[in-house]
Amino acid sequence: MRDGVLRLAKTTRPLRFVWTWPDVDVGALDPTSVTVTKDPAGRWFVTLHADVPHPAPLPATGASAGVDVGLTYFAVLSTGEQIGHPKDWERYEQLLKRYQRRLSRCQKGSLNRAKARVRVAKTYARVTDARRDFLHKASTSLVQRFDMIAIEDLNLRGMVMNRPLARAISCSGWAEFRSMLEYKAERCGRTVAVVDRWYPSSKTCSTCGHLLASLSLGTRHWMCPRCGTLHDRDINAARNILAAGLAATACGGDVRRAGTTWPRPPVKQEPRPVREGVPVF
Repeated sequence: MRDGVLRLAKTTRPLRFVWTWPDVDVGALDPTSVTVTKDPAGRWFVTLHADVPHPAPLPATGASAGVDVGLTYFAVLSTGEQIGHPKDWERYEQLLKRYQRRLSRCQKGSLNRAKARVRVAKTYARVTDARRDFLHKASTSLVQRFDMIAIEDLNLRGMVMNRPLARAISCSGWAEFRSMLEYKAERCGRTVAVVDRWYPSSKTCSTCGHLLASLSLGTRHWMCPRCGTLHDRDINAARNILAAGLAATACGGDVRRAGTTWPRPPVKQEPRPVREGVPVF
């Protein structure tokens, strides 16, 4: 790896690369192993494994945030900030339909079918790269700004069973977003608190603690019948998630394991009956 090119034994010419680690000299890098792979879109990737010093923890900011993910917005923070969906799938949807129609009409085993398959794979790769870039930027911003991040433990496998919303949920990438938050928080000395999935964050008033008996998914705003506070559904849920995360980190009820994520309590997880009034935690 010299002068911006990579030379491998079985390649006919040098390969250009972009180095994104300014603190590491690529010329002095001594990798323990090199893995060369090719994806369905015809792109080659070279993975280098090297021993580098662990990064220093980020300075404390003294701020915490609760994150409520959803379909109207990708994520809503307890501070009131709303992170919209990138909508990459919708941007390439018509293009994908046209390329897939062409692929289905090609004769199996023909050269034109192979070209059409690569064209479809390249379009899917664009969507995947754009989505992963968005998730990386969103997770990195949260880790840099907040010392403690509270998120909800969602049952994604059960949520995708809802056929009208399965596609939108799958395209959001919530599971990948959570994994990015966890490993980046561990690397930077931050904390990620995972709130129990049965916690009624949307139906609980973040001001007085009043619990609604029911709240439909289409209700985006509701007024607390006890204190009269008008709530935005997502912001209220994010504030309750933050309060639950702070309570979990303060009381020490969960055992801290390797990493910075608090696991769910080792008890049988069953939904508690929801009754209107002030809940007892």
